[in-house]
Amino acid sequence: MDIIIAKNIKRTFGQGALTTHVLKGIDITVAEGEFVAIMGKSGAGKSTLMYQLSVLDEPSAGTITIDGTNVVALSEPERTAFRLNTLGYIFQNYALVPDLSAAENVMLPLLMRGLAWEEAKQSARSIIDSVGMEEKYDNLPAELSGGEQQRISIARALVGKPKILFADEPTANLDSVSGQQVIDLMTALNRESGQTIVMVTHEREYAITCNRIIHMEDGLIVHEEQLR
Repeated sequence: MDIIIAKNIKRTFGQGALTTHVLKGIDITVAEGEFVAIMGKSGAGKSTLMYQLSVLDEPSAGTITIDGTNVVALSEPERTAFRLNTLGYIFQNYALVPDLSAAENVMLPLLMRGLAWEEAKQSARSIIDSVGMEEKYDNLPAELSGGEQQRISIARALVGKPKILFADEPTANLDSVSGQQVIDLMTALNRESGQTIVMVTHEREYAITCNRIIHMEDGLIVHEEQLR
């Protein structure tokens, strides 16, 4: 079953003679339980496409249906609630709150949903354990390595049990060893738990464990590889 169905997605920036066409009419589907990589050179439009699919931006034209919901038709408050309750995000810069401990960072999405502090704390610790960071509950982000920060970012993305996990260049700021550890963790989530993942990357070595690679050039999908 397709959990993401996007049709004729276009995204332009600017107006008149200064208009830039970043996405030029993209059709894409992602099946439930699939691990998909989006690849392309800088400026190909891969991150812009992910921002449309992950409801962080709104397309200039086209339709996007996620888990049966037409997300383009949602109001801004509805979009915010949909993101909070249905989607998880991993960013290349980790996006952790510097003044909060690792556990508190992971608790944030649950507290925003209205969970009680102790319940959120237990859930956060459990998911932190699952990404191999069980001794780091109380550490501030600055006290963690880049790879450890990204693991906490993954824990935060997973704590709300998202239908889809979006990862935008999750290894970009990591050394090769830490980067591979992050990819191995995401691959295990997909294969063992059936987690649907859409990842933007420019490193083919990190994409080859995916089910499928979508190649982009100049705002269009030019090729797809089915890997497994």
